[in-house]
Amino acid sequence: MEKWIQDIWYNYKSEVFFGLGLILLTVLSYWLGTFIPEEVFESYINPIEYICTIAVCFFGAFLLYLHSEHNIIRRSWATVLLVWGCVDVLACFMRYHWHIMAIGSMPSYPLFNASVTLGNILAFLFFIYPTQVLRPGWLNWWRALLMLLPMIIMGVVDYFVPANLLHLIMIYPVIIIILLCQHIRKYRQWCEDNFSSMEDIDAQWIVRYLTMLSIVGISFYFIVYCYLPNRMFTQQWMFLLIFSYTTERVLYRPDPWTKVRGIAEEEQEEVSPTNAVYRATLEEWLYKEKPFLNPDFQLMDLRQVLPLNRTYLSQLINAEYGGSFYTWVSTLRIEEAKRMMIEQPELKMQDIAERCGFSSRTVFSRIFTRETGVSPSKWIEKETLRKKMPPKSDSA
Repeated sequence: MEKWIQDIWYNYKSEVFFGLGLILLTVLSYWLGTFIPEEVFESYINPIEYICTIAVCFFGAFLLYLHSEHNIIRRSWATVLLVWGCVDVLACFMRYHWHIMAIGSMPSYPLFNASVTLGNILAFLFFIYPTQVLRPGWLNWWRALLMLLPMIIMGVVDYFVPANLLHLIMIYPVIIIILLCQHIRKYRQWCEDNFSSMEDIDAQWIVRYLTMLSIVGISFYFIVYCYLPNRMFTQQWMFLLIFSYTTERVLYRPDPWTKVRGIAEEEQEEVSPTNAVYRATLEEWLYKEKPFLNPDFQLMDLRQVLPLNRTYLSQLINAEYGGSFYTWVSTLRIEEAKRMMIEQPELKMQDIAERCGFSSRTVFSRIFTRETGVSPSKWIEKETLRKKMPPKSDSA
């Protein structure tokens, strides 16, 4: 249990602070919203927020479709933006032309349960993107309908039958988030089994995405239970934050699946050496060529010396070195960094990090501390002191 908590803290420490900061900002926004007069909110602030959200959705969808390049993830998020932009146009028209509110004011209000159901069905749009990222191509129209079917059935039953299913309806998105969290762990493990760079093992961004969705969901339930028009001030800018942040990440973050798809999966040759032979061959190549110093070093690069496919290469690394490809390569890089710090003390930590294949000094320092228990500067100080100490003489 303690190791699990340490792993969570090491991998997602910044996301914990991100979540706490966003919660604090949300509470502060609700407090500030109480000072906004209702007529000012309805006449000026809310229309401006609607216009900004619609503009971000349509412009983001245009950019993503323009640069989709047959990328299913970009097309998926572009579709989400386009649909949400159209929904906001309709909601704005209904609100200011027909004066129809989207949500009820109290649980006893007739539209309350239907509003929660409709909100959760719309929220399903936000789960399309992370599902496509974690399992590209898995979510098609039929699977999406199948996932939405329980929500639709509960909404219909709740509306026509005198049975209050509100709590089941509210729990449904929570179940989907839990399932996505399980997929995040599998996704991170898959990345660690194939890549050696932190840029390719970027699961933190999707944790932030799900954190924002969770806070928005809690905020939505708070609004429908205790509705005040100016509380929509917070909900609208949170939607704007999600759309802006995610569109930027979709456009600029590296896609590990693309790298893997770009490498042909060759069939394994009919050979029968033992793992010990493979290990000896591999370590000889690593000692001579040091390919792990390349920041783009990948699992499939091992095929230069080993006639194995991706599955067997991953199994070999796990069996012989007791960890993922990423962990193994990190250990090799740390050992090379130690050698450089001792043999070339004039080098700066930034230079050592770059020469050893780390993306930045920060990443190097974090991994070094995790591997050795001390920072690079503390480690070199201890090594220097150890060498200056006189050797112990044998007692008679």
